[in-house]
Amino acid sequence: MPLTPEQQAEIDRLRAESHPTRRATVPALEEILYEAIPVLDHGFVRVIDYMGDDGAVVQAARVSYGRGTKKVSEDRGLIQYLMRHRHSTPFEMCEIKYHVKLPIFVARQWIRHRTANVNEYSARYSILDNEFYLPAPAQLAAQSSNNRQGRGDVLSGEDAARVLDLLREDSERAYRGYAEMLNEDETGVPRDPERAGLARELARMNLSLNFYTQWYWKTDLHNLVNFLSLRADPHAQYEIRVYADAMIDTMRRWVPLTAEAFDQYRLGAAQLSASGLAVVRKLLKGEPVSQAESGLSKREWTELMETLGRPA
Repeated sequence: MPLTPEQQAEIDRLRAESHPTRRATVPALEEILYEAIPVLDHGFVRVIDYMGDDGAVVQAARVSYGRGTKKVSEDRGLIQYLMRHRHSTPFEMCEIKYHVKLPIFVARQWIRHRTANVNEYSARYSILDNEFYLPAPAQLAAQSSNNRQGRGDVLSGEDAARVLDLLREDSERAYRGYAEMLNEDETGVPRDPERAGLARELARMNLSLNFYTQWYWKTDLHNLVNFLSLRADPHAQYEIRVYADAMIDTMRRWVPLTAEAFDQYRLGAAQLSASGLAVVRKLLKGEPVSQAESGLSKREWTELMETLGRPA
């Protein structure tokens, strides 16, 4: 389970509190503030804090004293213009902070986005929980034959069962070794008083990348959009994509007009190169064009044809 009873009790206490403020708040996001949104088998995403809303984006773009116009349609049009033309600073006026529990290998992908403030759980100071990620059978796929970063056909039968057995056995064995080397429980009490335990900062090296870590991750709206554009893309690795999907849901609650523009101009849009645009123009004129004469690589050509819904 993602949360212990003690953790859930702490969340319930925080959610029961209320603080008066003069700054902008968003009721839809307040509804889920501190709440853990389950992701994968033991992970979650929680919104911990936020600053600003769609009105703050509009206010910054117009450098006004007010909070946007009285007409939502005018604010929507401005936000869509800003998103369409990739303006950044108005969206940087809004910030959000998440508490995320995720497998270590997902965290190592995630941390490549360096435009955020991050504070991760310290395994030098504390003992990691015995929680590790096991993929669902539908996610057990072979290596793709044409994409070095992708997956191919899903494994089935004995092959899938054996992979799951290996992952589970290796993880359980690794944690047993970790616990034996530490020789202490979560409170720091030695399990065997006659034996010295290994330092936590050394014992942790025994654990594999599917064990869970946690961090606080704070970023502004502009960089959140950039993160979600990459990690919610269908080509992104499944295990990070499900976190991005959960975060998109929180963004829709927080800044619905920005989220609408994100769906329209980033998530559901396609970017064309100059050569790709030239191909589209020829096709619109009814002119024949082939991959060999297009100036596009075979992979670029295939991607363009898929985008246009045409056979490659």
